[in-house]
Amino acid sequence: MEISLYEKIKPSETIWLLDEDQLIVNLKKQDPDVKWPDIMETWESLTVGVAQLLKGTSVYLVGESSEINYRVSRELAVGLGYTPLDTKELLETFTKQTVDSLVTAEGSNAVAETERAILESLSSHIRSVVATIGGRHGAAARGDSWRHLYSGFTVWLSQSEAKDEAAAKEEARMNIASGGQGFTNADVVVKLGGDWDNDYSKAVAQAALSALKQLILSDKKLPGKKGLYIRLGCRGDWPNIKPPGWDPSSGTGAV
Repeated sequence: MEISLYEKIKPSETIWLLDEDQLIVNLKKQDPDVKWPDIMETWESLTVGVAQLLKGTSVYLVGESSEINYRVSRELAVGLGYTPLDTKELLETFTKQTVDSLVTAEGSNAVAETERAILESLSSHIRSVVATIGGRHGAAARGDSWRHLYSGFTVWLSQSEAKDEAAAKEEARMNIASGGQGFTNADVVVKLGGDWDNDYSKAVAQAALSALKQLILSDKKLPGKKGLYIRLGCRGDWPNIKPPGWDPSSGTGAV
């Protein structure tokens, strides 16, 4: 399985292997707010460092595959010391039906609406890693369900056919043009190349942690802003949070 990084090398990265003969080490000034255990971006270093950065904010895996979401969420939960949750499991326990049988009996809207209600109940939770239902049946495929997903950091896991930077850009452009919620709403997108194997779960989880690290280091106020969004009731006004008393149904700011 190949993991590729496109676009510019970020200055906050510490080590980049350019070829078989040359290793470039880039050291940055110590960040007094985050104590990274070591310079190498190892699994152990990332889990400790990103746990500090998250400040208890939950993480949602909202990719196209329920299985991949589940496998990666378990690795992240163990690494971060968070509670693992699975909306597919919660939905099937609540409805006493499998997702497939619920789709057959009541249609895909029933699955999305039930998962949306579950996400609403989970939106006030902290220190959780939540695996969501993938594909078109899941709530994450519908824009009106994201008001609750915005309460945590969302990681869209997307399988990719791209082989280089140009192909990756074109693939992303087509996903955005088609209205793909993952590319327009998710905090970070992790692209997976090649065929999926459960043995890749930890490597993908590590890539997700690296992406979250870069996101939060670029704006350390994000976890606090997520907390404020939760306290105000996850009203759907992310990222431009309105004052207390704002009524999302009125659009005027009145109570």
